[in-house]
Amino acid sequence: MLRIHDLSKTYPNGIQALRNVSLDIPNGMFGLIGPNGAGKSTLMRTIATLQEADEGSVTFDAIDVLKQKEEVRKILGYLPQDFGVYPKVSAEAMLDHFAVLKGITVARQRREVVDRLLRMTNLHELRKRNLGTFSGGMKQRFGIAQALLGDPRLIIVDEPTAGLDPEERNRFLNLLGEIGENVVVILSTHIVADVAELCSSMAIISEGRLLLAGDPRTVTEGLRGRIWQKAIDKGEVEAHRREFAVISSRWATGRVVIHVLSDEPLDRGFLPVEADLQDVYFSTLKLQQAA
Repeated sequence: MLRIHDLSKTYPNGIQALRNVSLDIPNGMFGLIGPNGAGKSTLMRTIATLQEADEGSVTFDAIDVLKQKEEVRKILGYLPQDFGVYPKVSAEAMLDHFAVLKGITVARQRREVVDRLLRMTNLHELRKRNLGTFSGGMKQRFGIAQALLGDPRLIIVDEPTAGLDPEERNRFLNLLGEIGENVVVILSTHIVADVAELCSSMAIISEGRLLLAGDPRTVTEGLRGRIWQKAIDKGEVEAHRREFAVISSRWATGRVVIHVLSDEPLDRGFLPVEADLQDVYFSTLKLQQAA
């Protein structure tokens, strides 16, 4: 169990990235959702021992994450948002180098670990290729391979599917799902669908504040019968925003489809729709803006 209590962080420029964030994160896949600039990366970097917090505490089992950084790093796997590679080094050689840094010094053991991880991430046939020739999805899978060195008990992946094509995204999400059965995996993202497909627990963060936490199915159930949909012309959008609690809008076949949050039935062309996690996300942000 990872426990975060009253964690706060303000940068020298005055931006308060985290505001008294408290979370309990159990084994399994945990999704952290929020818009760009919400504080997700600050929280991930703090847990990964890469920056200091101003206030609060973080513990992982018996480890004080903020004070026992070396102990955390022994059991941590981390894939940051921007994962750079040496373009002229092969995947096999680079992973072997990372394994040495992780403390796997026996050559035979290291070869076995590197081979196993390359197979797990479907990179074994590409192991001799230079990393500079890899696609975005291949690089992300290599990033997961290095994050899994040392059999970590806590894994953090920050915006892992941003920029991936649909096939690579599905492959990557399936890999994360397999990994997350017996360890804590924190998936930080602004892509709600990634969390909906993978995670057994989640939280929404915005402007450094924790807005909602829970099981995706349970929080979605809370919107049952409260989401209404309507297709309108572009020129009607602002009028509908003034009259209704429009939580989202998207283009579809030349018109704008809006979702409205309402506890009362709506007529005038509105149809009830089954709520999903995206509706939870947008309605939560809407309520924060109205507060």
